[in-house]
Amino acid sequence: MNEIIRKRKSVRKYDMTPLDTATLETILTKIDSLVPLYPDIRYSIEITNKTKGLFNVKAPHYLVFGSEEKDGTYENIGFIGQQLDLFFSELGIGSCWLGAAKPTENEESTLPFVICMSFGNPAEPVYRAVSDFKRKKLADISIGEDSRIEAARLAPSGLNRQNWYFVAENGVIHCYRKKLTILTGLWFDKMEAIDLGIAIYHLAAESENFNFVKQADAPVQKGYIYAGTVK
Repeated sequence: MNEIIRKRKSVRKYDMTPLDTATLETILTKIDSLVPLYPDIRYSIEITNKTKGLFNVKAPHYLVFGSEEKDGTYENIGFIGQQLDLFFSELGIGSCWLGAAKPTENEESTLPFVICMSFGNPAEPVYRAVSDFKRKKLADISIGEDSRIEAARLAPSGLNRQNWYFVAENGVIHCYRKKLTILTGLWFDKMEAIDLGIAIYHLAAESENFNFVKQADAPVQKGYIYAGTVK
């Protein structure tokens, strides 16, 4: 498995010293080279130094993700953002998805706000052992056998809810997220679609050739919403 997936962690404590210009330029270059899950969905990523909101994390830098509203918008942002989350970990930079934070100013973006991510030099360990992950068992989130699902199991999710499900058959992985009630959907629907996009990127990182499609004949999983199939 990808070494960074095996040891990354969400960092919530930062050295407030801003990253140097060269490092920020490296990050901007990476942003320009990201590969979306859905190439036809327009999105934006901006760097700011201030956000607001419930459970906000104090950090020197934040990414602000915006996107046009289309089917697959949130899975796409999760897929894109997780590429940066793992990239930060690879550089020894801390980062954390912030499901309840919002930008204080966003005049430059013409796309609706989706989610933020904090990043910067960590003031706590940026890595952990696999044994330190608190995750559901594979049997609780999947059926069938495919070694790539372990990488998806280790993906981060909002409030660590892990409401994804994977069906492996004949070398493909069908991807789902839990169907929520009207009440819980108001709070978690967007975030859990982003979470699934994050997990799908972990599947992509473990795939020699990655292709994501929607199959008309995908297995129906009671209580879950089908998102697509990794081929």
